[in-house]
Amino acid sequence: MAKRTYADPCGIARALDLVGERWALLVIRDLLLGPKRFTDLRVGLPHLSADVLAQRLRELERTGIVHRRKLPPPAGSQVYELSDWGRELEPVVLALGRWGSRAPFPPTDAQLSVDSIVIALKTLFHAPAADGLHARYELRLEQQSFRATVADGLLEITRGGAEAPDAAIETDTGTLAAVLWHGRGLTGALRSGDLRIDGDRQVARRFLDLFPAPETAGVPG
Repeated sequence: MAKRTYADPCGIARALDLVGERWALLVIRDLLLGPKRFTDLRVGLPHLSADVLAQRLRELERTGIVHRRKLPPPAGSQVYELSDWGRELEPVVLALGRWGSRAPFPPTDAQLSVDSIVIALKTLFHAPAADGLHARYELRLEQQSFRATVADGLLEITRGGAEAPDAAIETDTGTLAAVLWHGRGLTGALRSGDLRIDGDRQVARRFLDLFPAPETAGVPG
């Protein structure tokens, strides 16, 4: 089947020809933090069938947005990763996420995936709140670790553990989302054991204040 096209020379239309198919941008979102195996992408996108995922990856490879490579021994796994051109989509995806964060939450009990909530941190980071803060953090989310650095009003988050972090925050995605955006108190989460802080608690609390929920946009009717 021929791939659909808008047949419009506008740059926006040409971009949508490349990444506008259903699930394509979510595949790109899940590769922003680094390479992933096919099975890892399936875990992060549980409602996406294996056939459709394979099709999207083929399309993204064909257009040069995604590359496939084999990890060296002993792993030997085949992984997918964004090309240099594909990585240029990060500010576009984050801006789209920032805009979409103002929409009402859908009526679902589904939780954010680990990668989704880390991307949400990058999306909602409020630089003025980080004024004067220079700190290293480790986020431990459901047996995955991320190192975060806040310095000069900028946030960097990458996959992997942090060396000598000022504070480490360990929790699950549901608890973190509830504390950050749904009114759950940090003190209560600490007392229940749903969230744990190692290291400087004040520095950790400062970190958790850097991601305010945006005001929900008005919905007609």
